[in-house]
Amino acid sequence: MSKIFRRRLAGLLVLVVVAAVAVSWLGWRSYQRFLATPLAVVKGYDRFDLIRGHGLNDLVAEWRQHGVTTYGPLYWRFAARQLQVQGRLHAGEYALDPGMRPAQLLERMGKGRVMQHPFTLVDGWNMLQVRKALASAPELTHQLPQLDDAALMKALGQSGVAPEGQFLSDTYAYVKGDSDVSVLQRALQAQQHLLAADWAARAPGLPLETPYQALILASIVEKETAQPDERPRIAGVFIRRLQLHMLLETDPTVIYGMGERYAGVIHKADLQMDTPFNTYIHPGLPPTPIAMIGRPALQAALHPADGDELYFVARGDGHHVFARTLQEHNRNVACYQLKHCHD
Repeated sequence: MSKIFRRRLAGLLVLVVVAAVAVSWLGWRSYQRFLATPLAVVKGYDRFDLIRGHGLNDLVAEWRQHGVTTYGPLYWRFAARQLQVQGRLHAGEYALDPGMRPAQLLERMGKGRVMQHPFTLVDGWNMLQVRKALASAPELTHQLPQLDDAALMKALGQSGVAPEGQFLSDTYAYVKGDSDVSVLQRALQAQQHLLAADWAARAPGLPLETPYQALILASIVEKETAQPDERPRIAGVFIRRLQLHMLLETDPTVIYGMGERYAGVIHKADLQMDTPFNTYIHPGLPPTPIAMIGRPALQAALHPADGDELYFVARGDGHHVFARTLQEHNRNVACYQLKHCHD
């Protein structure tokens, strides 16, 4: 081999090495730009599903199609390998957040941090309202339309129990594909745990024989007022009426018994209508709760305020006026309901 040939070969090898280094350097720079480039959050595509059985190549093709990224699968596979999540991405629904970078998205998918959807059971809702709200909750699997109340409670392991009041008012997070029944299962368990704990710590001497009766009374308190400071006071009125064997005479139970017949106003005839929930004609508590409750209402029912008040009437501004005697109560009704106030 001549010296000229060896020099040319050495020069060629140097060029190859330089070219390889240059290509590697350019590739690394390109990869660093890829990692630093925020993903585009396109209107109408702020979330996506990783379907079980699909891989990163499928996702990258989908992202490129929607304009989320312009980089190809090679960049994404290299990043996944570097982050040690290649082949370990969890199926599910993921959010694309503004400013998110590729590594953040891959880490999220590697840890299975799928989207959480909130569902709020509102204090005072009845079961019909709960069903309606769940029916419109996004990304839930809807089983409730195929289940009447009896079948629902049987599915929840509570055969023979009315669903009213059995689900704690709170916000519950679920993921895409969860069922509406599974959300209610968690709300039921939360209610049972809360009721057991609060019943065990109840005030002494209450005319309530079972935790279920406490739940019934709490649902009435829930419907009577939204004012936190009034709940224990209203509960106290009902506790004393129960102790004195007086009729509870509470409008929300009448309204609940009327069902769809209620059109926003209670008439005298409604107060005389014989339903199991009419506390104007039936003594004691109604047979079931009349609404979903939050913990403050349950706390009020189990820790009512002391006093000698036996009556209250709505003042028209969300608050109530309380009275110890029927004569005083009648004056309050005339003033605040009939607008016949006298100094």
